[in-house]
Amino acid sequence: MQKFILKCTTCGKEFNSFKEWFDVFQVCPTCHKNRVEAIYNVDYNTLKDLIHAKNRTDFSLWHYFDFLPLNDRKNIIATPEVPLGLDRWMFLEDLAKKHFGIECEVRAYRNDEHYGTGTIKDNGGMLAASVLTEAGVSEYIVASTGNVANTFAYYMAKAGVSLSAFIPQDALPLNGAGVSCYGQKVFRVNHDYHQTKKIAAEYSKKYGILMTCGNTDPLRVEAKRTMVFEWLRDLPKFPTVYIQALSGGTGFIAIDKALREIEHLNLVETPPRMLMIQPDGCAPMAEGWKRAKANNFAEGWESDYPILEEPVTQVPTLATGNPATYPIMGNLAKKTNGDILEIQESKLVDITRYIAYEAVVAMGPAAAVAALGYIEALKTNNIKNGDLVLVNIGEGMRRAPELLLEMNYTEQRVDSVDECERFDRKKLRAALEKRIL
Repeated sequence: MQKFILKCTTCGKEFNSFKEWFDVFQVCPTCHKNRVEAIYNVDYNTLKDLIHAKNRTDFSLWHYFDFLPLNDRKNIIATPEVPLGLDRWMFLEDLAKKHFGIECEVRAYRNDEHYGTGTIKDNGGMLAASVLTEAGVSEYIVASTGNVANTFAYYMAKAGVSLSAFIPQDALPLNGAGVSCYGQKVFRVNHDYHQTKKIAAEYSKKYGILMTCGNTDPLRVEAKRTMVFEWLRDLPKFPTVYIQALSGGTGFIAIDKALREIEHLNLVETPPRMLMIQPDGCAPMAEGWKRAKANNFAEGWESDYPILEEPVTQVPTLATGNPATYPIMGNLAKKTNGDILEIQESKLVDITRYIAYEAVVAMGPAAAVAALGYIEALKTNNIKNGDLVLVNIGEGMRRAPELLLEMNYTEQRVDSVDECERFDRKKLRAALEKRIL
């Protein structure tokens, strides 16, 4: 029995395998669109057994092998994984009650602990490398603001696939090095991310090499959707609010896909309100969303958003100035009664210091954007009494060690012991809290 098919989301044309999809160069020959979804010929009742399995030993996405678009386990490319954290951050609950009068539960989804490259992107890279191996693909192309390039470089190297990664000029130096160190090729384009994608596409066409389909690519979406299954397994109830930093939005697309798939199982009463967070240095979707709300979502609102040429932001991994996925993101925010919010980059260092102080977790800049999004959500009345709020900590400090240098705020140079006053860390808390509010 065939495990899955790929189905064009525009015209419904079906492809029996990834090889068929790759053979048409990931463009539907009927409608000429490039978005497909995996449809599984599997009894979804067995998913309940996987979610609630006892004595589980595999903590990677491969625990859900029957619900992933790979036919043979021998093609799995993986690293050993530990259970991803769903830490309860009671200090954020206390902050909500103290300053906003809101009683909620807050969980941090700790993707920073991935063994691969320490970001939310790792599951996508793992599945992509496995599917390409099964399809016999030996070369691949990715255009990325940084983190996707790193995770694809890591897992493609494990699979023996030659990767050409195109990154924009403002991508962090470490992101280029993170690709190159595994023996993969880096093309740093002297322009913004939009132009980087165009040049990558031209390279793909010139040499006939497959390229990732971006934020709607099933290689990434199908992997990321397994996080919904993990929440059902490990949380006391399903989140009512989901917060994540927003660049292109694959995570939100994946959550929506998973919830549509399992709707008939009645495992989730109501989809979480999706709160998508952008830094003010590059927030075209947030700006478009403000216009849409102000105009009561007038006809054509999905295409009314600013395009930023060469955006300047402290978070290069979120520097998508021309967001082609805004119609998808806007509709998901609207569908779930969510919001697209903008945070102040000037507070990024403050929130990383605060989280490191309270949770002993060193976040990367994109994760800091999500954490600030929680504060902004409180201010904008997007969190209610009784909510279970899930904040996606999508990357750790190892992705951006430059930020760690900015977090150094207690160091003092001294010449003698007379200059050394006794230290009590509790005195820091009030000042840290004040700076993020």
